[in-house]
Amino acid sequence: MSKPWVLVTGAGSGIGQGISEVLASKGFPVLVTDLNGEAAAAVAEGIVAKGGKAESGTLNVGDAAAIDAFVSQLNLPVGAVVNNAGLQHVAKLEEFPPERWALLIQVMLTGAAMLTRALLPGMRERGYGRVINIGSIHSLVGSPYKSAYVAAKHGLLGFSKVMALETADTDITVNTICPSYVKTPLVDKQIEAQAKENGISPEEVVSEIMLKPMPKGVFISLEELAGITEFLMSDSARNITGQAITVDGGWTVR
Repeated sequence: MSKPWVLVTGAGSGIGQGISEVLASKGFPVLVTDLNGEAAAAVAEGIVAKGGKAESGTLNVGDAAAIDAFVSQLNLPVGAVVNNAGLQHVAKLEEFPPERWALLIQVMLTGAAMLTRALLPGMRERGYGRVINIGSIHSLVGSPYKSAYVAAKHGLLGFSKVMALETADTDITVNTICPSYVKTPLVDKQIEAQAKENGISPEEVVSEIMLKPMPKGVFISLEELAGITEFLMSDSARNITGQAITVDGGWTVR
């Protein structure tokens, strides 16, 4: 089977950009999408400049109508989607702006569901589909000051399980990759926010909050996440569905 087109959300930077670039280097055609269309275009142009195949698009996964409009205009046979778009807000619940709380859920949980919903008919028609949700260690455990993020990431696991059952009649799988901390601009911002909330230095946030729970003691790499994504798209993974693929350096085995 030829490599499927892979739609990656939130791919203008960070994890989404890294996954897009690594998959493209392995011969996958990639549709790079982001709320920031210029950033998505820059990533796609960089992939093409290195000999890869990529297109780009502006996509607001926080808007269901925008998702439907985007997918209705697609002329690419998207075989896999990486639901990666995300954002963070670090605050005690009683200081958490309600609109910010709602936005995190809308982008990271509802957005993933609505994009999957829009792409599923095409996947069913072609008889192949891979839905790969980028969850988090916080799909499995909690941390203070991240109530919306943890709720959204936990929700992805339940969503994946239900979708695995609903798509079991064809070669479509739905899984969630759950990494601990990946060094990205989003994590860099978290370091500053966590330092403020906990009254410690940024260096202590990295060593005592982020890496201390991991026996391996290192950040997860973009290459690891892209490699797992590639495996989940393969025929070897056709019976892996509804699962949480934990990539946490041993965090949850304690």
